[in-house]
Amino acid sequence: MKRRLPILPVVALMALAPVAAGAFETAAREAVLIDESTGATILGKNVQAPTAPSSMTKIMTIYLLFERLAEGSLGLTDTLPVSEKAWRMGGSKMFVEVGDRVTVEDLIRGIVVQSGNDATVVVAEGLAGSEDAFAREMTDKAREFGMASTTFRNASGWPDPEHVTTVGDLAILVRRTIQDFPQYYHYYSETDFTFSDIQQSNRNPLLYTGTGADGLKTGYTEAAGYGLAASVVRGDRRLILVVNGFGGSRERADEARRMLEWGFREFDAVELFEAGETVAEAEVWLGDDDFVPLVLDEDIAVTLPRASRRDMTVKVVYDGPVPAPIRAGAPIADLVIEIPDMAPVERALLAGSDVGELSFLGKLGSAAAYLVFGPPAEP
Repeated sequence: MKRRLPILPVVALMALAPVAAGAFETAAREAVLIDESTGATILGKNVQAPTAPSSMTKIMTIYLLFERLAEGSLGLTDTLPVSEKAWRMGGSKMFVEVGDRVTVEDLIRGIVVQSGNDATVVVAEGLAGSEDAFAREMTDKAREFGMASTTFRNASGWPDPEHVTTVGDLAILVRRTIQDFPQYYHYYSETDFTFSDIQQSNRNPLLYTGTGADGLKTGYTEAAGYGLAASVVRGDRRLILVVNGFGGSRERADEARRMLEWGFREFDAVELFEAGETVAEAEVWLGDDDFVPLVLDEDIAVTLPRASRRDMTVKVVYDGPVPAPIRAGAPIADLVIEIPDMAPVERALLAGSDVGELSFLGKLGSAAAYLVFGPPAEP
């Protein structure tokens, strides 16, 4: 028999799934705003539409560099050689000189702060032997992350018809960068860097507005328009925004601030259950316990619109009673969350403990009691 047990009391809950964007219009051609802690999508527009990543490509270049640093195969004071190809790169530059060797830390700042296309080639050639080989490594890493619509053809974002991504894919990359490398992420918040006596400022407009921004990268090509991958922290909340397709840098800055303000104002993040905490109990048939605790295998931190708290329902659904024996960790039920105007969210609930099977005589007695008195009272 299908059982539906209401969970009370319950405080606000969305889940690790898309949230309805609500009535919000933006001039961005593509946009996605997510809650970093839960992964919930707060706002989305053409999230999976192919787009040129321009210099936001450099986030993956830096990710692979951070990866080498974290595993110990490269150090911040190690140096990489500058080839003629790197020196000849056009667009934004760090101004490295052919034949020189540049420290890894300077290259990080040259890419993150100065958006140096020349520095990305130095890194690509230093880590993979050639930029083509490094671009294949970038694409492989994207596939590993689930960035299924992303293909990299170079390390800088230089225009190439086959160099494509989506704002949804870039948001995945930004979230992985923040979560995987907290020890190196601070470079994205630096506002200026001087190399070869040339001082340049970070192009990220949000770093100068006092909004709580701490990264990441702007981008521009004629095909892509003006784009931005940004992260903003307020208190214990972090929102990630990726936008592309603006007609100018001022519009990009203004719209980015407006979307982030809306996200912080209209949505809340709530911690609901911890891994292993009993969410509910399911009735057991012919077991040495009448009920089995139902638990989650990981914490739930959730995001939802503030206006939806009162109309949300949370239920546990399972086929019961559940026959014994039951092994701890076995999937028993579903946690179902329903919020108006949003897709229902389901998470598996697992048996929190073993429940043994009754002996033959115990089964007879239990069956007789069930016929006479009915099922045991729900806890």
